[in-house]
Amino acid sequence: MKKAIFFLTVVTLLAAACGGQKTDRQAAQNDSISSFQRIAGDSALYGLACDGCTDSIIVFLPYEGGKLDTFDIIDAFQHMRVLGRPHIGDELAIIPNPQDSAEALMVINMEVLKGTWAYQVSPTLRNVENMPRKMQRRMLEHMPDSLKQLLMVPREYSLRLKRDNTASARGGEFHHTTDDMSPVEYPAVRRYTEWHLYNGMLILKADTIAGFTREGDVPHIDTVAIRFLMQDSLVLEFPDHTQSYYRKE
Repeated sequence: MKKAIFFLTVVTLLAAACGGQKTDRQAAQNDSISSFQRIAGDSALYGLACDGCTDSIIVFLPYEGGKLDTFDIIDAFQHMRVLGRPHIGDELAIIPNPQDSAEALMVINMEVLKGTWAYQVSPTLRNVENMPRKMQRRMLEHMPDSLKQLLMVPREYSLRLKRDNTASARGGEFHHTTDDMSPVEYPAVRRYTEWHLYNGMLILKADTIAGFTREGDVPHIDTVAIRFLMQDSLVLEFPDHTQSYYRKE
């Protein structure tokens, strides 16, 4: 019920704003339409996409309230920095050009970014790092196809970015006896618990490697670049690798 009331309120305000009823930004600075809180030091603008968005401009209602803003996104669009095609009412993060306030350097559709993203992971032979590479190749080459099919079964990992800025990840070893005795092992997964945007970067936080907070633990934080975003596809560039995802309903 609370979510329904909030949605109706936002839609009403969006319709009024997109109709041009608010014209004085200074008079509306204290009339915020959202309780959204940005991280200190974040220069991005947050708000909603309005009617009139095209491949060359973004019509934008900032969460701070006031009149509509219009941003030129021609250069951003050509350089694939419009991440997730905006539709009316979508929540956006916009990085404005410091030298030209009418131009957006990057647009991130947060509505598209939220949700569950999955990817497939293949196992490796356990303790294979202790073997010479030549021996590793021989083992795989001489392994019967039936055994390969039995052992080398891919698993689906997932990363979920929730609306309340909490996160969760699934996959990795389950530490069951069957896993410990298996000749193959799957990559570990970092158990993220929180996510935010900061100056166009995705910040993923894990209270610990296991995802649980214990006294004295130092949170692990990954700063990740969003390289591609569409309704069904996502590419994230981590500090040590690039990962492609598909949408998981």
